[in-house]
Amino acid sequence: MSRPAGALFSLKILNSGKFKEGLSYLKWKRKYAKKLSAYKDIHKGQDCFIIGNGPSLKDMDLSPLANYHTFGLNKIFLIFEKFDLNLSYLVATNPLVIEQSKPVYENDLKMPMFLSYTGAEGVIDDRDHIHRLHTLNTWSFYDDIRQPICEGNTVTYVALQIAFFMGFERVFLIGVDHSFKQSGSSHETQVYKGDDENHFHPDYFKGQKWQLADVYGSEVSYHLANYHYKKANRQILDATVNGKLDVYPKIPFEEALKIARKK
Repeated sequence: MSRPAGALFSLKILNSGKFKEGLSYLKWKRKYAKKLSAYKDIHKGQDCFIIGNGPSLKDMDLSPLANYHTFGLNKIFLIFEKFDLNLSYLVATNPLVIEQSKPVYENDLKMPMFLSYTGAEGVIDDRDHIHRLHTLNTWSFYDDIRQPICEGNTVTYVALQIAFFMGFERVFLIGVDHSFKQSGSSHETQVYKGDDENHFHPDYFKGQKWQLADVYGSEVSYHLANYHYKKANRQILDATVNGKLDVYPKIPFEEALKIARKK
């Protein structure tokens, strides 16, 4: 028996990507968005470090960072073998990273954690320390994480938006090398063969799936963040050792530790 035309149209709407996105957003808004209000301007006028995962971290003494507000990204927990960072927050958006880090995120780490809602849905169980962000790929800089925000081709960009929402006045970047040894198209999924040379730990993606970096796309996002921070009389400074990113003013890591306000 054939369905009426109206029923077919309704079925098409129900199965459309836009409809599913809308339902996903409503579920997130109802269950998770309100919880994020607790972080609005919680660090107003303070400073923080956002710690990327580049290989430059191998040549740094990160122990002083335990005295500062810090954001760690993705698998930063692998560096805890060497340093107790007393990490303030952790941010991850990539579904592969989130899936690979599931037991650590859920059980081993207790600092407030911000994960992509779509990347973590059906993978990460609810925990008091885990918060869900509704991340999109619509390019802009969003100053309210209680609404959908932009992934911007790099988790660092998400951390910059969270830091802005929290009220941080100055952000110091380290480990944002902005340089990758890779062959293929941006966002292409591959299995990393051999020791991982693109991150601070050889086992970071060794033998696991990873997505090739979008260096140019992330650079566009960094410019957007720079514009919005400047517009608000705030500042992003790059203290990465020998980093290739050429968007923010450079500052030696040792100097950053001297001028940054501690916890």
